[in-house]
Amino acid sequence: MTPKPLILLLVFCFSLLSSAQDSQLAPTPPMGFMTWNYFGDNITEQDVKSIANAMIEEGLVDLGYEYIFIDDGWQGGRDNRNNIIPDPIKFPSGIKALAEYLHSKGMKLGIYSDAAQLTCAGYTASLGFEEQDSKTFASWDIDYLKYDYCGAPTDRETAEKRYSKMADALQNSGREIVFSVCEWGQREPWLWAKEAGGQLWRTTYDIRDKWSANAPEGTNLHEESIGYGILDILEINAELDEYAGPGGWNDPDMLVVGLYGKSGPSGDQGGHGATNTEYQSQMSLWSLMAAPLMISNDVRNMDDDTRRILTNKDIIDIDQDPLGKQGKRVINKDNWQVFVKPLTDGNYAVGILNTSEKKRRFKKNLDSLGLDGKYKLLDVWSKKGYGKTDKLNFQVQPHETLVFKLSR
Repeated sequence: MTPKPLILLLVFCFSLLSSAQDSQLAPTPPMGFMTWNYFGDNITEQDVKSIANAMIEEGLVDLGYEYIFIDDGWQGGRDNRNNIIPDPIKFPSGIKALAEYLHSKGMKLGIYSDAAQLTCAGYTASLGFEEQDSKTFASWDIDYLKYDYCGAPTDRETAEKRYSKMADALQNSGREIVFSVCEWGQREPWLWAKEAGGQLWRTTYDIRDKWSANAPEGTNLHEESIGYGILDILEINAELDEYAGPGGWNDPDMLVVGLYGKSGPSGDQGGHGATNTEYQSQMSLWSLMAAPLMISNDVRNMDDDTRRILTNKDIIDIDQDPLGKQGKRVINKDNWQVFVKPLTDGNYAVGILNTSEKKRRFKKNLDSLGLDGKYKLLDVWSKKGYGKTDKLNFQVQPHETLVFKLSR
């Protein structure tokens, strides 16, 4: 018989553990709308409200896209007490009122700053004002901070110190605020960003609205200002599966689904647009990699293909699976890439990407992917089901990613 004091101690410890789990920030990858690709730094209060209303009408919020992330361009400088303030023309009602508007609709609000004196677009940033700005963000009821790194030194030690300082300030702000480390992966943040206080970290430079840079092997895309496409980003993020999990996510940047070559940030450096097959592949691959899903197209004016891609509940469920495993790339040769992602219920998601320029047939036994036995298959895009099998045998279009849920 267990002594009563020991029982009480065990109950107390379990209660603390449950509380810690309940309060964990970003237990699954954050989902929402990021303003940068579509609006650039010309974002306004009315834009945010109209996007929020459209997200609700389109059913996106019900599917988990709960955030609107205001990127660079909202700032109006500092007041006579050095409090950071919003641009009074762009945000005449203030950020707190906007947060209240989103919260009343069951949504959350993210905001942006930079670990230097000025942001990437040249607006007021937070270096030296970490405590003050964090308290301001908390007083505005902000839920998420994207913290960029333009204008900062290139070494890793400085980055760790600056991000840790802002993370500490957020933790002392009196409000739970998800912290996004955005130093573009150049200082290997997957090795230190979670310990520094981040819940997600960018693993690459900005994505452009295209499938691939199509540059010669060994080309430094950033230095050559060529721009990273979906496939280029994939090559970096796919190697980092061991570092992702609940409360700490690899972030390969925004979804470019539905932008169709729109001019602006995503259209720079060859961002001429991608096909719907390629957009669907990005949604598939980002979900298999347990990436944050940040829409950046105009959700107020979506075509049927964009809507179909962004609202597929089965693919979203794979991304948001609470086990929090980033899919492992188990094949990467002969223009095939195959990902296997364990799911909470003991089942799996498998993705098959054809990177070649022609339609081909993929034929493999499941045990060659590390999966023993037979499984039922569900094609999450066509919704076609298949009886129990231990083989994969499918035609795959150029640049297409087939995704299957495998269940016993």
